[in-house]
Amino acid sequence: MSDAGATTLTVERGLKVLRAFRAESVPLGNADLVRRTALPKATVSRITSTLRILGYLAQVPGSRKFQLGTRALSLGHAYVEASPIMETVRPAMQALADRLNVSVALAVGDDADMLYVAFCKSARITTLHFGVGSVLPMATTSIGRAWLWALSPADRQARVAAIARRAGSKEGASIRKRCAAAFADLERYGYCLSIGEYQRDAFGIAAPLRAGTRDTPLAIACGAAALGLEAGALRKTLGPEIRRAAETVTRILAPLDCTP
Repeated sequence: MSDAGATTLTVERGLKVLRAFRAESVPLGNADLVRRTALPKATVSRITSTLRILGYLAQVPGSRKFQLGTRALSLGHAYVEASPIMETVRPAMQALADRLNVSVALAVGDDADMLYVAFCKSARITTLHFGVGSVLPMATTSIGRAWLWALSPADRQARVAAIARRAGSKEGASIRKRCAAAFADLERYGYCLSIGEYQRDAFGIAAPLRAGTRDTPLAIACGAAALGLEAGALRKTLGPEIRRAAETVTRILAPLDCTP
């Protein structure tokens, strides 16, 4: 491998380790990172050591685990400050969140995950501590399945197949089945619904959209944690709302370059 190729691979692996730190904000050790990245143990150990020295990871006091360091957080802050998406869509998303007492997220696909590029929530809801930069699994969330629907049929099929392969035969078959059901709902209703999959006693309902001057695939979702959730009631009350929200965001973002 050439020096340039080796450098590219090293950077790619380093970024893969950083991306393993997701929305739950739980410190991770090298063994956790090996499982999440599928990289060799020696490689992960070398990368975490380098990232710690550079300030992109910080070691938890009295532990062998790591959390994101100030330099990594500064990158996320720089993106938020530079991206026009959050500033542009915030008023409409916050109004929807306040009116329905939910959280509202706008996300783009990132490998097998969904990356939140905009997020608002009502002050009165109970939810996980998400925000801009949060990462959720694509195959088990409504926002992930809605984003897959925004792709071309060939790209959608390839993504689902790749995620299913990584999950193994048993879980992969379940992923294919649940995605197929969500795609049927998206075809029929324009949105899909997930209850208790990513977080127990919580729901997400999402719609796809293609936004901006480059027709970028995005997905918008609203959700909250609540007891006694019923799919029929959620469809009736929130289904039309999330479809309208997708139309509104599409219109707002039309003049922008929304390339992630």
